[in-house]
Amino acid sequence: MQAVLSEDQMQFKQVIARFFDTHSTMPAVRRLSETETGFDPVVWSELSETLGLPGTHLPEEYGGHGFGPTELGIILEEMGRTLYCGPFFSSAVMAGYALACFGDEAAKIEKLPQIAAGTTRATLVLDDLNHPSKVGRLIKANQAGVLTGTAPIVLDGGSAQAFLIVAREPAGLGLFELSPTSPGVEITLQESIDMTRKIARLTLQSAPGLRLGSVTEQGLYQFWDLISVALAHEMIGGAARLLNDTVEYTKGRYQFGRPIGSFQALKHRCADLLMSLEFAKAATHHAGFCLAAGEETTIYPSMAKAMAADCFMDMARAAIQLRGGIGFTWEDDTHLWFKRAKCDEVLLGAPYQQRARMMDILQEAQDVA
Repeated sequence: MQAVLSEDQMQFKQVIARFFDTHSTMPAVRRLSETETGFDPVVWSELSETLGLPGTHLPEEYGGHGFGPTELGIILEEMGRTLYCGPFFSSAVMAGYALACFGDEAAKIEKLPQIAAGTTRATLVLDDLNHPSKVGRLIKANQAGVLTGTAPIVLDGGSAQAFLIVAREPAGLGLFELSPTSPGVEITLQESIDMTRKIARLTLQSAPGLRLGSVTEQGLYQFWDLISVALAHEMIGGAARLLNDTVEYTKGRYQFGRPIGSFQALKHRCADLLMSLEFAKAATHHAGFCLAAGEETTIYPSMAKAMAADCFMDMARAAIQLRGGIGFTWEDDTHLWFKRAKCDEVLLGAPYQQRARMMDILQEAQDVA
């Protein structure tokens, strides 16, 4: 298995890059971040209908294109690079993967093509977004599928057209569908430091859900690996953009009659940042290739998420510092990247939680041996 992009994948990456360079400019990001829904429906329709991006990684038999984590990673890196504002991660990635992994055959046949086509913007509701072992503590379902509980953070919860909810049943975990307009559903928009990714609080009070499938413990961990690697791809895309923009800034900012980028201390700092990025990129790409090859329960997804999170945060801090006073201003775009990096750092598990899971996997492997 060769962990490099093929010629077709490189061409695909160029097409995706051109699209987001056109439709996810920084003025557009700022404008959308100040709206309630946080995305442009016209751009969403174009990336869904013209490019077919939401179905890239989903099975062909359910309306997707049948590609894998590598192609999905290409899309997410470009989205991260341009700070794309939209429900792709919540709908296509989290909800799409959840339905593909946990939905029964009838549910996948009926529901998955709509997510793959982008005609239904769904979001996955997990009552804990830090660790799979904690899912199902706050939202319960009785034998009739009636849901009660609270999810403190739901990505794009205010604009979603459907909720896919993982809830605790008497005999385990189940996946349920719920409409935002169903009785017993209360959606409260939440303030987030990351204005580019909208969140909401979901409160359920005897809300009637439609059961779509069962969620096993092992399946939940494997699903967590998929979405963690996807998020890592988005983060390294953002980190790469920050590094590129920061280096360009140091070339054009003059002090003492010369570009500040010519000073040795700044050269070394940028070189260290590049090394951090390359390590995180290698870990993320390797994790994606392992998932594409069908390898299960490895340390690589957690390693990728931890390294990408550390890299993105370090890059955001350095970008502000190397810009000097301008880096702290509202007019400079760097604070938007810093806020995205901070939220992504803890989403799906902070680096220390990812490393703890790596240790658990290694310990289990040692015990078996």
